[in-house]
Amino acid sequence: MKHIVKRLIYAAALLAVMSFLPVSQAVQDGVQDSGRPVYLNPSLPIDQRVDDLVSRMTLEEKASQLVHQASAIPRLGVPAYNWWSEALHGVAFAGNATVFPEPIGLAASWDAPLIREMAGVIGTEARAKFHEAIRTGHGGEIMHGLTFWSPNINIFRDPRWGRGQETYGEDPFLTAVMGASFVKGLQGDDPKYLKAVSTPKHHAVHSGPEPLRHVFDAKASKHDMEDTYLPAFRETVVEAKARSVMCAYNSINGEPACASTFLLEDQLRGAWGFKGYVVSDCDAVADIQRGHHFTKAMEEAAAVSLKKGTDLECEDKGNNFSKYLNAVKQGALD
Repeated sequence: MKHIVKRLIYAAALLAVMSFLPVSQAVQDGVQDSGRPVYLNPSLPIDQRVDDLVSRMTLEEKASQLVHQASAIPRLGVPAYNWWSEALHGVAFAGNATVFPEPIGLAASWDAPLIREMAGVIGTEARAKFHEAIRTGHGGEIMHGLTFWSPNINIFRDPRWGRGQETYGEDPFLTAVMGASFVKGLQGDDPKYLKAVSTPKHHAVHSGPEPLRHVFDAKASKHDMEDTYLPAFRETVVEAKARSVMCAYNSINGEPACASTFLLEDQLRGAWGFKGYVVSDCDAVADIQRGHHFTKAMEEAAAVSLKKGTDLECEDKGNNFSKYLNAVKQGALD
């Protein structure tokens, strides 16, 4: 579990979202010569600071960071953070914002540089809204963070899907170019810090019958995966350096997307060298047991999703991380 939490804390560090609260005396006792804990020393490398912070967490505190409504850890000065924000064509559900055309219309422009410029504006507005939320005491609330579950780069093959307006259409090459431009614009080009995190979704083959998405097993040949469904995800990860990816509800060839050896291990972290974090679609971890019956118990679903590479769960109650603690108690996780 420790290395999973490290990926999440590392992303938060690159966003500089942790405006640390005063820390407890117990933490102050374990300090460097500088008079402050290693993780609070901005002159030190981020990796070293992350290692120090995670090493101070209890098992329960680590587990509390594995769901999208991550709990505050007051004794370490860690504030609460909600990982769920949306920005497919503008900052959504966080007050007034510039609203751009929907992605299916943006794709019709065939103008990748314009998409990057637009996403840069979205990222700037997102930063402003984040700082205002902190200033007004709304930090940690849903839709007020800097981790955006956008763009949607699924391939729009069937108009009956119902979510085609979120996508860049049916062409894998156009989708890849537009998606990569969006990622680059939203995340910015600062050499050290991210303006925001872009999360291409839903990895992968998430364009089937919407009412059946929690139980549907998409059958796709390896050729079709490589030719149709994976190019845009590869481009946003390898070329645009997306820091996050969202896995899908559905299964692919018998494996739930959020517990898929092929998608998460072989492709994402293996062939593509992805170093960021994976977030589940909302309740997709529960669907591993409840919808796909891939495991018998919810604790097993939590364990298999973590082991395969799903770091963060979008969870229906927001902050219920008990399945991860129970998985440890039952020996399914170390």
